[in-house]
Amino acid sequence: MSSPSSLRTARAAAAPARPGGVRPAATGRARLALAPRFPRWGRRAPRMPFVVLVSVIAVSGIVGLLLFNTSMQQAAFTATQLEDRAADLSARSEELALALEDLRDPQRIAEQACRAGMVMGPTAAFLDVDTGRVIGVPEPAVRGACGLTAPTPAPPTRPAPPAPAPAAQPRGVDVASPLRFGAGRGVAR
Repeated sequence: MSSPSSLRTARAAAAPARPGGVRPAATGRARLALAPRFPRWGRRAPRMPFVVLVSVIAVSGIVGLLLFNTSMQQAAFTATQLEDRAADLSARSEELALALEDLRDPQRIAEQACRAGMVMGPTAAFLDVDTGRVIGVPEPAVRGACGLTAPTPAPPTRPAPPAPAPAAQPRGVDVASPLRFGAGRGVAR
């Protein structure tokens, strides 16, 4: 019989190569060594850098929130100031619109024109360019009380409707006296 070591060598030579290219004989001869064991409770990672990191993150978060809150308060204050200013400007705009409307009043314009020496003409006359005829009766403007002459009213074309007859009063009711609420449930005296 053959010795066990010669059998191993013969099998290793006859065995095909493994996919990684390592022969079984080579794996049998490789020596395994134990890695040094770290003690289970012996050496720990230092805690101080982790504590500092967490503290820096927490403090920066709090400072960031405070800055954000401050900026939001400033924005709200600015918005309130702008709304107040918009309300003031709106009131001023309305006041100016009323003043402009007062300045555009025809009566006021006529008074200012009178003070400036302008005179209002009584009637207008028109000139027909095609025929050369004057339509209407031209009259010279006469300075009246401050240049304003009261226009003569046109006569009414239709008669005014008759005035309505007075309504009949029921007996015992004084129309001129005010109603007394609460006394007699709204019944007049």
